[in-house]
Amino acid sequence: MSKTRFIVLFRGVGGATQLPVKKLREVLGEGGFSGVATYINSGNAVLTATSGEEDVRRRVADLAKTRMGFQKAIMVRSLDEWEAMIAGNPFPQAENAPTCVHVYAMEREPELERVQALKALATGTEEFRINGRTLYLYTPDGMGQSRFAPRMERTLKLEMTGRNWRSMLALRRLARDG
Repeated sequence: MSKTRFIVLFRGVGGATQLPVKKLREVLGEGGFSGVATYINSGNAVLTATSGEEDVRRRVADLAKTRMGFQKAIMVRSLDEWEAMIAGNPFPQAENAPTCVHVYAMEREPELERVQALKALATGTEEFRINGRTLYLYTPDGMGQSRFAPRMERTLKLEMTGRNWRSMLALRRLARDG
């Protein structure tokens, strides 16, 4: 059976996941995942599994709920998908201002009508692009803070997890090194 590296994103409150990283590593390791690592205090994890994305998502969600009481959405992406998300960045200026680009991993592609409604809400210099299940938001004047992001989340009505560009690259390094 082939093994795949996955990046697991826990959607938290105010950027925090409410999952202690040491306990998270323990629970995922006991749940049969190998190569488990966590990224700082964000609760994001990297792990290796022999099953597919849907099975990993279901198993991780079950462990987080039953063993840690975590009830929020969990996103799972393979390292290959993560690499494609990074390669698909439509804002090359992210290299110079990594806190101004945010990447949202979405559970499914948004409906076209919602995307059109979102375009009508965009203000100022903020820009966004959607590529499949990935949304890129560029906030050059907000220094990483976006007034548009809450509207975006409400309009799309999707469970998503956003990460700034610096975190995206750090999670990729963690997955590659693991």
